Amino acid sequence: MDPLDLSKLRIERQPAALNVKRKRWTRKLIYALVIGAIALAAFLFYRKAQSVIAVEATNVVSAYPSQGFTALNATGYVVAQRKAAVASKATGRLEWLGVAEGSVVKANEVIARLESNDVQASQEQAAAGVNVARANLEQGMAEWRDANAALKRSRELVEKKYISASSHDTAVARAEKAKASIASLKASIVAAEANLNVAKVGVDQTVIRAPFDGVVLTKSANIGDIVTPFSSAIDSKGAVLTMADMSTLEVEADVAESSLAKIRVGMPCEIQLDAIPDARFAGSVDRTVPTVDRAKATLLVKVRFAQLDPRILPDMSAKVAFLEKELSADEKKPVTAVNPSAIVMRDGQSVVFVIKGDTVEQQAIQRGQTLGDLVAITGVPAQTNVVLKPTEAMKNASPIKRTAK
Repeated sequence: MDPLDLSKLRIERQPAALNVKRKRWTRKLIYALVIGAIALAAFLFYRKAQSVIAVEATNVVSAYPSQGFTALNATGYVVAQRKAAVASKATGRLEWLGVAEGSVVKANEVIARLESNDVQASQEQAAAGVNVARANLEQGMAEWRDANAALKRSRELVEKKYISASSHDTAVARAEKAKASIASLKASIVAAEANLNVAKVGVDQTVIRAPFDGVVLTKSANIGDIVTPFSSAIDSKGAVLTMADMSTLEVEADVAESSLAKIRVGMPCEIQLDAIPDARFAGSVDRTVPTVDRAKATLLVKVRFAQLDPRILPDMSAKVAFLEKELSADEKKPVTAVNPSAIVMRDGQSVVFVIKGDTVEQQAIQRGQTLGDLVAITGVPAQTNVVLKPTEAMKNASPIKRTAK
């Protein structure tokens, strides 16, 4: 049996130490690579941030060619030339109201009534007084006819000396008295009929009628409210409602004194209403109010609509452009326009930079006429967001960030 070789049982420690050393270098290499990657990413992010262009945006809008022919602009409100606060001359409780806001009424149409029991009773009493006066007249006429017949017989008898002269004088006096009473009784009838007419007017005043064709704008009283002519009592109402003739709508615009030389009667105008921003209404200067407002140094100019629209309502805010000439049919159509600062030249062509998220897209356009502060263009639709004042460095697909105006 061979003796035991202990040399074979010795552990080799040098390779294990080498493995540990290799692991340490591998870890350091990984750390270095990670730090390098982070540094590279930070560098690239910094370079990208440096290349992003800060821009201010503006919109492509719809404009009207009339802006190129505008001599003066003014603001004002739509008003009705014919407008009335409808009330009653009588005092009473509102019993019936037949209209509401927006109701269309015709001239003399009954729109409300007050309680009228007391005035109705007065009218009936006056009518009875007329009947009494007429009955008295009939009685007086009968007395007069009897007195005339007695006077005729008295004359025949006095001629034959059958009665005394004094008896005949009594018959004459009676006939004259009956005749005089007839005139008094006729006057009583006239007075009674006048009282009846007064009572009828009182009854009629409890009925409120529309003074002209129009539309009810506001309702000031409700059923049960006390209506008085001058609204002098507590919790009483003066006007029952307010109405306007919508066919007389016009614009009242304030024009500065210094600009009056630019205004003339008949001058064409274009009217824009804040409530209907997409529409333009043709009009003309109808008249000017011959009084200057000292506080504002302005003159009130009345502008008539060439054609009314059902959407136009009183008290709408309006902008009036006083035009140098009448517009043709093509000049009344809207066009696409933009701030001229958004247009730049690239390769000999006019372009705008359309904002697409965080980048821009170069878009070729055709310039048109100048419209006030805008320029008409074709090639880009309205409501498109474009860059205002693009820089020379900006090109297609350039990264951007928006700034506040």
